[in-house]
Amino acid sequence: MNLFEKIGWYWRNRGIAGLVKRVIKGRAPSPDYVLTGHAGGVPTRSGNATKASHATTSAHLLVSDQFPSAQPMRVYTVPESLARLNLVTDSISAGSLFGGVGTAIILATMLASRRGARLRVVTRREAPDERGFAQVLECNGLAMPGNVEFVHLNVADGKAQLDICEGDRFLTTSWWTTASVLGSVPAERVDYLLQEDERMFYPLGDDWLRCSEVMQRNDIRFIINTELLYEHLIGTGLEHFKDTAKWFEPAFPRLASGEPTARGVTEKRKLFFYARPNNLRNLFYRGLEVLDRAVVEGILDPERWEVIFVGKDVPKVRLGGTIEPKVLPTMTWREYGEFISQVNVGVCLMCTPHPSYPPLDLAAAGAFVLTNKFGLKQSLDRYSDRILCTDTHVPALLDGLRAVIAQAENEIERGVVDDTRISRSWENSLADAVEYLN
Repeated sequence: MNLFEKIGWYWRNRGIAGLVKRVIKGRAPSPDYVLTGHAGGVPTRSGNATKASHATTSAHLLVSDQFPSAQPMRVYTVPESLARLNLVTDSISAGSLFGGVGTAIILATMLASRRGARLRVVTRREAPDERGFAQVLECNGLAMPGNVEFVHLNVADGKAQLDICEGDRFLTTSWWTTASVLGSVPAERVDYLLQEDERMFYPLGDDWLRCSEVMQRNDIRFIINTELLYEHLIGTGLEHFKDTAKWFEPAFPRLASGEPTARGVTEKRKLFFYARPNNLRNLFYRGLEVLDRAVVEGILDPERWEVIFVGKDVPKVRLGGTIEPKVLPTMTWREYGEFISQVNVGVCLMCTPHPSYPPLDLAAAGAFVLTNKFGLKQSLDRYSDRILCTDTHVPALLDGLRAVIAQAENEIERGVVDDTRISRSWENSLADAVEYLN
């Protein structure tokens, strides 16, 4: 900021009295906050915005600083009339491309094509990774659009603005990106891709409240990832989704998940644990407890099984005093597909109503998977007989692990049968959703 911008900012946010006090102190006024981490899912500012100066601040500034990613997106209008679809998300970096972000890219690409519109990808937290974007489409059998644009509208940059015109439509990917866009764009031009009950990201409090308020809106359209999640949301108070939402089932093309192939008989079998200690809904510590017990009780034989943890911020551990799991770093979409095609068993816990992607990824690639029940999610046999859901207490999960290990070892001897009911085509899976949004 130059001096006049700083004065203007201070006047708007601290009032004329605060501005005068700062000038009397002999220092040019300036913002005294720093953007840091996340609270639950929404990026937040560090601590109290007034700690650096110990000065009184406005209530408006204090609230807006707590939820920077949900503040109205800064835009300016240009006199154009082109049709353009804006995909708004936090990041499309290599570490963010799996599951929901990949699905958002695919839906946005197909929707822009259906509308004959230009596609613009707007990232709020990290600069866009154009190569990763292209690889997601390639691995899912889709062509890279010829007219795609990439914009980094950094939440931390108070000067960053986005040009918009009458032909702009927006596809948002979280409650905070939705709230931000709705602060600047008419609701009829906003569609919200909802891939989890985002209220469950938070304890009851301000974050939960703001998330709930966005999900309760009936003036925007929602696209829901899986019928199971759609039914859960309606059953937990969001009955307007019957009129404002359309669900779809995700697809797992052969290019993305690999061909199911017979696993080797002589080499060690591979067990994949979906390990995300900082994503509480993934029940990392319950999974760790079960795997430790499985080694101690001989369910998981270290002579026959290699254990691989896939996730972020995974500590080094030893299971049953004998197995030290291999920890894999972030993989590209192609590397991940090659990896899961060699997995025999997956342990993928998810304490939410959505099935989550790893169980479906693995089943589509020919593995057997242990996951947990939650609410309406009592079974995932609508997708595949290879996915076993159990209760979350340790004895039930141990019994489930024993069962999927036995299935995997039996299949190694008899060869693989592709018995999933998982869609292999995004064109088929998203056809109704694309027509609904068109």
